[in-house]
Amino acid sequence: MFETVAILPDQAEKLLGQQEGHFLDFKDKRIAPGKVARAVSAFCNADGGDLYIGIGESHSGFSWNGFEDPEAANQLIQVLEEVSPFGADLDAEFLLTDGLPGYVLHVNARKSRAIRKTVDGKIFKRLSAQNIPVASEEHLTALRRQKGLESFESETLPIDIDVVTNSESIIEYLLSAVPVAEPETYLRKQHLLASGKPVVAAALLFADEPQACLPKRCGIKIYRYSSEEQSRDRLVEDPVTIEGPLYRQVYDAVARTVAIVAAAAYLDEDGLRSVKYPHETLHEIITNAVLHRDYSVTDDIHIRIFENRIEVMSPGRLPGHITVTNILDERLSRNPYIVRHLNRFPNPPNKDVGEGLNTAFESMKKLNLRSPVIEETDNSVLVTIRHESLASPAQQVVEFLNVNQSIRNEQARRITGIDSESKMKKIFERLIRAGVIEHKPGTAGRGYSYQLKGSGTESD
Repeated sequence: MFETVAILPDQAEKLLGQQEGHFLDFKDKRIAPGKVARAVSAFCNADGGDLYIGIGESHSGFSWNGFEDPEAANQLIQVLEEVSPFGADLDAEFLLTDGLPGYVLHVNARKSRAIRKTVDGKIFKRLSAQNIPVASEEHLTALRRQKGLESFESETLPIDIDVVTNSESIIEYLLSAVPVAEPETYLRKQHLLASGKPVVAAALLFADEPQACLPKRCGIKIYRYSSEEQSRDRLVEDPVTIEGPLYRQVYDAVARTVAIVAAAAYLDEDGLRSVKYPHETLHEIITNAVLHRDYSVTDDIHIRIFENRIEVMSPGRLPGHITVTNILDERLSRNPYIVRHLNRFPNPPNKDVGEGLNTAFESMKKLNLRSPVIEETDNSVLVTIRHESLASPAQQVVEFLNVNQSIRNEQARRITGIDSESKMKKIFERLIRAGVIEHKPGTAGRGYSYQLKGSGTESD
């Protein structure tokens, strides 16, 4: 049924030397089928992982003790198939290596769109090196939200209906988007009212002050730091707080970020300098944070502006099957009501639905800047927009010297984004060995500089 892959003995040894963790689990071939089901359920309900069946553990570490033949694993394979059909969230192969006994079954479990249960209906989630049961209704609700199967945006709020039916925001929206509808009628038909109360999405979209309805979980804070490090004493001024309905939040946050970046000048030995980022990149990444953040998390979106980068932190982990590796290709909206209705506004911030991040990445490439980096933390998604060229550090040094007489280590680190003086020095040394650059005569100490080989530039 599955491919058999022969691996080298040193590859097997390297595998056995690894430690179990959030993404890795070893099981003895004699394991009870129910425990295998728990492991796969846990991986699929978390971030995915690799399960190796046929690797036992003793006081001396892990050892290879595989199945006599692939058919001997049939019972376990049937149990895995009942948790999640192979090809959906699971792939498998048998591993074989010289000098070690038997076939080890390697199961690659991916983060699933669905909640995966064991045969007896129990649900598990991987946390560090443990398979934790999801038993309480609170934890099950949290898992459903993480999967994108339900959203906090559809929960009702204990506020008066007038907050969303008699606001400036809803009136302006209906005059431009749905000119024939009455506010209450429209909101009810759109399922933005439930049991006579506004849902979370209605407050975020149409309350004039949604922060009063959902305190500390629907604002944006912008910080500017005077260095490349995040610390309170490096804050240039008090953080800027952006509030109001989401449509206005997006445009206000983008405009304020662009203004802060444009006004930010950093002083170094060459005088004041500034950096520029594509407007489209800032717009799309901030819009994406507003659209897809988890509004059940008590925190704001944080935009941090440093000398060499901008960080946008959005509360909540990536929903469903979305990961940092497939986020540009896969689509899953945590907040479909918010996404849909923001797109109905005049000049919607999410014009090309589902293509925002791709636009952000393409805009960086057009300015020859590196792509943003997306990371997932324990309870947030962090997008880092670095002001670094796509060119290699060595190429950037040569390009700089094509229009400038010389370059110092500090200047080179600034234009390349390299933060280590010794790393930069090694790049200079490689360029010298290649006959591309040379030491500029007459320079030493802090002024030690390099010039293109044979440029004939003398010191002043």
